[in-house]
Amino acid sequence: MDYFILGGELSNSAATSVSDIEEVLPRMKALGLNTVLIPVYWEFLEPSEGKMDFTLVDRTIDVAREQGLKIVPLWFGAWKNSMSCYAPAWFKRDVKRFPRAVTAEGKPLEIASCFSDNVLQADLKAFSALMQHIAEKDPQREVVIMMQIENEIGMLESARDHSPLAEKAYKQPVPQALLKALNIKKQGNWSEVFGTDDYADEKFMAWHYACYVEHLAKAARHIHKMPLYVNAAMNSRGRKPGEYPSAGPLAHLADIWKAGAPSIDILAPDIYDTGFKSWASQYAMPLRPQDGGKVKNVFVKPNEQSEACFDSAMARKGRMKFNRLFIPESRCCENSGVRALYAFGEHQALGFSPFAIDQASHKETESVSQAYNLLSQVFNVKPQNTWGLLFDKDDKERIIDDDGVVMTCRHYFTLPWDPRATDGSTWSEGGAMLIRLGKYDYLLAGSGVVVDFKTRTEKNQEEKKQLGEDGFAEAGTVSQSSVSKFSGSRLGLLSVDEVTINHHGQMHFLRRHNGDQSHQGRHARISVGEWKILHIQLYEYK
Repeated sequence: MDYFILGGELSNSAATSVSDIEEVLPRMKALGLNTVLIPVYWEFLEPSEGKMDFTLVDRTIDVAREQGLKIVPLWFGAWKNSMSCYAPAWFKRDVKRFPRAVTAEGKPLEIASCFSDNVLQADLKAFSALMQHIAEKDPQREVVIMMQIENEIGMLESARDHSPLAEKAYKQPVPQALLKALNIKKQGNWSEVFGTDDYADEKFMAWHYACYVEHLAKAARHIHKMPLYVNAAMNSRGRKPGEYPSAGPLAHLADIWKAGAPSIDILAPDIYDTGFKSWASQYAMPLRPQDGGKVKNVFVKPNEQSEACFDSAMARKGRMKFNRLFIPESRCCENSGVRALYAFGEHQALGFSPFAIDQASHKETESVSQAYNLLSQVFNVKPQNTWGLLFDKDDKERIIDDDGVVMTCRHYFTLPWDPRATDGSTWSEGGAMLIRLGKYDYLLAGSGVVVDFKTRTEKNQEEKKQLGEDGFAEAGTVSQSSVSKFSGSRLGLLSVDEVTINHHGQMHFLRRHNGDQSHQGRHARISVGEWKILHIQLYEYK
């Protein structure tokens, strides 16, 4: 069975002491997480140059093992949210040896310059020591299953670094490897090939950030083979490069990053803004049809020490557009649970992880726990196909045609009799994972959704009438003279059963949803605030 990350990322300072680690990881287990994303801080790992201290790393692995958790270390090395705030004091003080990035106006920043070999070698040495220690501490990847390299790399205030080392690189010819990857025939330096605006500067910076990361990724692969990823702060709210962290592993720079850092398996989005579905779709880049079109599991087996299924070989073969969706950070809120269901259902995501889940309120973590409980069950079945549903007040409906079975999926508040739809209540998002098990056989796992099932001919002849809670049409809404003769077949609900699913994929019946609970056989539904798995079987009739 594939391994999926039902994760949560800890807040930035949650693992700076042994006592904090010992307190927080059991709490994460109790929330229903199977994986915790946890920072590893360069300033604690190498407090004195050349002297490594693995106390926090060791205790993290030990407690995770005791709790039956997997962990994904986050290397807070040269950069964290663009800044070099987690670099050790001896690094920060030695500006001459470890130079900073500089804005176009000549202002030095608290951002180490990626053009400095001294910066790279210091970062690489510490990171390599970390990877070697993990390889010795957890050789079979029983606990540490994946590694994040740096955190939200990107330039701020300017689209690119203007330090002397950066300016020297800027005047050099654009590397042939990048020109080939982008299918650009033009030769020349960076301004000659790409121009001089902020977005051209961003391309220059993205290549050099990617090449920097590739040094760390290649070293990691040589020491201890495991999936590697980088995460991106989004280019949202109409901001320009430098207003957002310019040149990070963003979707519009994916080809540059995959060419510059082919040893990186995943470019991952940190989603905090509205438009969750749009951000997720930008990073869920499927294989081309000639590559088989199938999403491969990055882990093979979670405890098996092996190459990732879609590692650097993909890039070397020119398959630049494949990227398995993994969301390492998302705003932890009451909508987190349904967003997770959507990501796994629609994009077969590798994992989902709300940020600062250790600091979130019970109301916020409850949705995560409920969704992860459902997901941990449905992951045990063998689907023929899956879809993700995610609705709000402005995006209420989705129609899916599954080989002639037309499923109209809507937010629960579209039911006209629910007063919360019209009384001014804030619409919490509704979402679900919809799973095809076989012909006329489906699972619906989620909260706040309603789905009806029709044949194509039935859907095409659908009458536009509003039904009350009793299933009767409102007076005057159906005119006999306007009703044409129906032709074709219809689909009916054979049964809608609320179930649980064990680790063998076997369903356990809880209760039948019929009568009022299925609108007298018209739809399957899960109310807002309820979290259920429904097993839906259909039949066709004329």
